[in-house]
Amino acid sequence: MITFIIWVVGLIIWVVGLILTIKACLEIWKLPVDGVKKLLAIVVLLITSWIGLIVYYFFAKDKLAEWLK
Repeated sequence: MITFIIWVVGLIIWVVGLILTIKACLEIWKLPVDGVKKLLAIVVLLITSWIGLIVYYFFAKDKLAEWLK
């Protein structure tokens, strides 16, 4: 029973991470910068997984358009 609960909690955490990653990628894609730079930022976000999400939402979200120009 405890194994099942741990599995469900892990699944919920994974789904939340997936949703936040998709949301972040869509936000990056809407930035008014060159397409290659947007694609590179999205790939870096996807490769870095949870660390990338934390950096994006806490540090880079408001500054990313400026950094990519």
